[in-house]
Amino acid sequence: MKKNVGFVSFRIAGTDGVSLETKKWAEIFTRNNCNCYYLGGELDTPDEVSMVAPYFHFQEPEVRETYRQCFSQSVRPPELTRTLHEHREQIKGALYEFVEKYSIDILVPENAVTIPLNVPLGMALTEFIAETGINTIAHHHDFFWERKRFLVNCVWDYLNSCFPPHLPHIHHVVINSSGQNQLALRTGISSTLIPNVMDFETPAPGIDEYNADVRQVLGIADDELFVLQPTRVVQRKGIEHAIELVARLDRKAVLVISHASGDEGYEYQTRVKEYAAMLGIRAVFVDQVIADSRGTTADGRKVYSLQDVYPHADLVTYPSIFEGFGNAFLEAVYFRKPIVVNNYTIYSHDIKPLGFRVVEMDDFVSAETVRQTQEVIDSPDLVEEMVEANYQLALKYFSYRNLEKRLWYIARGFYGVEEPDTL
Repeated sequence: MKKNVGFVSFRIAGTDGVSLETKKWAEIFTRNNCNCYYLGGELDTPDEVSMVAPYFHFQEPEVRETYRQCFSQSVRPPELTRTLHEHREQIKGALYEFVEKYSIDILVPENAVTIPLNVPLGMALTEFIAETGINTIAHHHDFFWERKRFLVNCVWDYLNSCFPPHLPHIHHVVINSSGQNQLALRTGISSTLIPNVMDFETPAPGIDEYNADVRQVLGIADDELFVLQPTRVVQRKGIEHAIELVARLDRKAVLVISHASGDEGYEYQTRVKEYAAMLGIRAVFVDQVIADSRGTTADGRKVYSLQDVYPHADLVTYPSIFEGFGNAFLEAVYFRKPIVVNNYTIYSHDIKPLGFRVVEMDDFVSAETVRQTQEVIDSPDLVEEMVEANYQLALKYFSYRNLEKRLWYIARGFYGVEEPDTL
């Protein structure tokens, strides 16, 4: 019998990590005889399986104001408590409507009971699960204790009870071993570790008629080194390191930064532009022509997906200071590109020990970082050897097949199924 899976989040749209992983999970559930439905403040999923509730989104004006009040003071005014509970009731009504409308069997909150961007949403989900006993897989990407901006607040009672909730009907899933350890240490909650994945069983797309002009459109000459920074422009991405590296390579090169700042402001983007100008390198921001799918801009320019850009890159930089996992790392491996990566904590604990071959740096660009990068750029045979070894490791550890096996294990706990295609 088919099961109906309901994904719930602030948004399931675009190319942020949570949205991307949600769609991968949905693909695996669909392959295994399930129907998938979506509830969120912003959705780019098909209309017939989607229910949009604007007040789920952290960018909705009232939600933003409530968030500001929650995380700007240490004592909670009574009127804020009333507002939180009013919003909780409104959101809980939408959850009941969603589950009834689509006959949801398994609820999958995506980061919604993990990071408190919308506190009433976490409160409502907690109450809804407690009231219904619905089988739930809470998919955790970023816990609140991992972000400094949440440490000053007046909602500790809600954070401790709802982010995440400790309820018998919830199976908790984390994306890295650090999150698994901290979740158990702080809350006593056990969890399953399911890292982010990509479809390594299917070869990556290459250069075709549509994307053949990417270099030309981005203004990159054939004799220029194309260095791709495939991330948003936020401080924890450490983009200054990529700029410094390009400046020290001593050759014609362009740093292409794929995504905009998003919801974290534009001050850091200004800093990145100024730093690139100071070091005299070309840093190209291409977020206006990069989207999650091909199309055209309002003024008629061609829009590319990130998959159109990767095949043209000569080198990928990933100098992040902190990551929940590292989607861009897997993408670079998928497209068989050499990578310069900072030794951030999750990479150090969960990825590096598997044997991936990259150019590493430890929080700063050293002379050795530059030397190794130059060696890789100048050695096509070495690049081919590195990227093939990395691809085979990713196929083994971060493939869709691995995700399928782990979701099967969880579903077996709910239903006692014996085969993955009978979820």
